[in-house]
Amino acid sequence: MAKSQVGLVGLAVMGENLALNIERNGFPITVYNRSADKTEALLAGRAKGKSVTGAKTVRELVASLERPRRIILLVKAGAPVDDMIGQLTPLLEAGDIIIDGGNSHFSDTRRRETAMQAKGLRFIGSGVSGGEEGALWGPSLMPGGPKDAYEQIRPIWEKIAAKVDDGPCVTYIGPDGAGHFVKMIHNGIEYGDMQLIAESYDVLRQLLGLDAPQLAAIFEEWNKGLLNSFLIEITGKVLRKKEPETGKWLVDLILDKAGQKGTGKWMSQIALDLGVPIPTINAAVEGRILSAFKDDRVKASKVLSGPKREPYKGDPKALIEAVRDALYASKICSYAQGMVMMRVAGDEYHWNLPLGEIARIWKGGCIIRAQFLDLIKAAFQKNPQLGNLLLDDHFKAWVTEAQPRWRHVVQTAQSQGIPVLAMSSSLAYYDSVRAERLPLNLTQAQRDFFGAHTYERIDKPGQGPFHTDWGS
Repeated sequence: MAKSQVGLVGLAVMGENLALNIERNGFPITVYNRSADKTEALLAGRAKGKSVTGAKTVRELVASLERPRRIILLVKAGAPVDDMIGQLTPLLEAGDIIIDGGNSHFSDTRRRETAMQAKGLRFIGSGVSGGEEGALWGPSLMPGGPKDAYEQIRPIWEKIAAKVDDGPCVTYIGPDGAGHFVKMIHNGIEYGDMQLIAESYDVLRQLLGLDAPQLAAIFEEWNKGLLNSFLIEITGKVLRKKEPETGKWLVDLILDKAGQKGTGKWMSQIALDLGVPIPTINAAVEGRILSAFKDDRVKASKVLSGPKREPYKGDPKALIEAVRDALYASKICSYAQGMVMMRVAGDEYHWNLPLGEIARIWKGGCIIRAQFLDLIKAAFQKNPQLGNLLLDDHFKAWVTEAQPRWRHVVQTAQSQGIPVLAMSSSLAYYDSVRAERLPLNLTQAQRDFFGAHTYERIDKPGQGPFHTDWGS
């Protein structure tokens, strides 16, 4: 009996769809799930008549695969990944490959890769983005690990990935945990995008009194221009969905509490470790956390006052255009923060991350796919050492021209008491990046006052550090 070319563990929605994608692209696959009923249901249903084999045990899975064995794990991050690796490794032989396709923390991936290398095995941590539809029809893939191991899976990954005008949405990211790190950055940027879209929706809803279908029409129009993206596209669709029982717009019936799985929070935590400012993404994470305090917010809304909401006196069309531009300018800042963090991490962990290529593979399949990623790719092709996306000639010119409208939206929202956490953080980031001097000279003087932390002097460069007895 012919052996399968790929093995896959974990038949939740992502695993099942990825298995069908692999088989459809010409690679016979063996699947295994801890609960055998899921395997049986797949074989009797969606995989019936296809080159999909079911394994009842881990040993059976391993025995069914050609060498070098390539086994994909799509199980819950954390202990379940370690448990499955522990079951597989005694059955594997030198050169076999385990691929973790879940949302694992990159530090776990680094640890696992080192441990498996010591046993003569190879480990790849591959980000997979695109949700269940992407898994089935073509995700964006971010593999990291040994380069020779990637070459063993590259024909499969290039076949199953989403396709755009300049190739499949996959590239070799770098050693050990680089792939999962980049997937974390993708998810953090996704948090920022979603928060900025929600704030734009809220500003237009509250200032102009627009209902869901009117807002849908605006997002649909925006999707035809510079904001063209998957998230803007689905926002229009969400806003047009009616709830059949009540006939009301479904979005208006959804409780304003957003969940999170942790990758955005990881990005905030690691940014602090690396010393990289990511205020837009931090604001998005905090926005979700704030939303969870629903009961407290309801109580506070009855006792804490704010500005009296006044009807917007300006031109509604001009405000809509200003919000569009404020959203785009803020989005540029969010991506800029993500790119800086990848550059710094690449230096810290010796990954040499290909930023232009990363922007390219995010053009299709993934959740943050957007038209303007072509511009980001071009920016890093033109200058691989670009320090900040805001310094690229195109983005610099665009943000400079849009700046008055961006400021108008933030100022108007704040004057009316409408929270714009991410949009205002993006603007503050822009102003901080362009500030020749920040007021942290005073902060450093205070640190020297109470802790003798010393300071440098602008009039005596290279001659410090200096300390002052501030009490005398």
